[in-house]
Amino acid sequence: MNILVTGANGQLGNEMRRIAAQSQDTYVFTDIVEQEGVATTLLDITDLEAVRRLVAEQHVEAIVNCAAYTNVDAAESNEALAERLNADAPENLAKAMKEVGGWLVQISTDYVFGREPYNRPCREDQTGTPTGVYGLTKLHGEQKILATGCRHIIIRTAWLYSEFGKNFCKTMLQLTATRPSLKVVFDQCGTPTYAWDLALAIQHILARCASAENPEAYQGIYHFSNEGVCSWYDFTKMIAEYSGRTACDIQPCHSNEFPSPVARPAYSVLDKTKIKETFGVAVPYWTDSLKQCLRNLGELAQ
Repeated sequence: MNILVTGANGQLGNEMRRIAAQSQDTYVFTDIVEQEGVATTLLDITDLEAVRRLVAEQHVEAIVNCAAYTNVDAAESNEALAERLNADAPENLAKAMKEVGGWLVQISTDYVFGREPYNRPCREDQTGTPTGVYGLTKLHGEQKILATGCRHIIIRTAWLYSEFGKNFCKTMLQLTATRPSLKVVFDQCGTPTYAWDLALAIQHILARCASAENPEAYQGIYHFSNEGVCSWYDFTKMIAEYSGRTACDIQPCHSNEFPSPVARPAYSVLDKTKIKETFGVAVPYWTDSLKQCLRNLGELAQ
């Protein structure tokens, strides 16, 4: 299978590069900027004709869209740009795949939920109620993909972290190593997602779709995060414990102690029943995956 990955220099994109190194599929990695040490094809996914040309040149059969505008706070004052990257660009990818009969794997977010006071894991058929521009534009992206009628797998994920780039895990490693004390919110609950686990799930799903007698039966929206539930406070406590940074006094606090232009979802745990039953995807428990990431970073205490 010829697979094009957008946003290849981000967290999930770099994990897809690791997937490609052990895969028999052919991958083309694209981004709007180059990354030192790895091959990157420059592509602006807001340019439909540029997308069409690259799809034709590389005989692309599937696109994994890891590109997005993900700055939640900044999106509140940059709505047009967020809409362009999170909604219009995925629509371009969907149109290009529709024209060649290919698959689009779109990465969406738990931020499509949040306004309602949920107290049970969110299901795929639950109505989206975003609390801010980021979630709203990602929801628009889902809707535009569905409207094209292309073959699609939309995967909502949450709290993504990895060995690559900037993320919560790496930030907390640095802060717990350099500060005597730290306050972290305990009133926002969800589940961390190790980007490597998500990349493995995507590889598994694409292989299943490629070999299916009735691939259209797999189309739809799915949820993927690691198993379990925690708050950002709990996540930080485990990062510190597993890395041996126990000298830092970590205390829980309320979200209003850290003012933000947008309210984060208070509870956005994702129900993963559908993706497990449909594709047989194995979902690791979040602390097990955190240990693996810390081990890869060389930060897991012995």
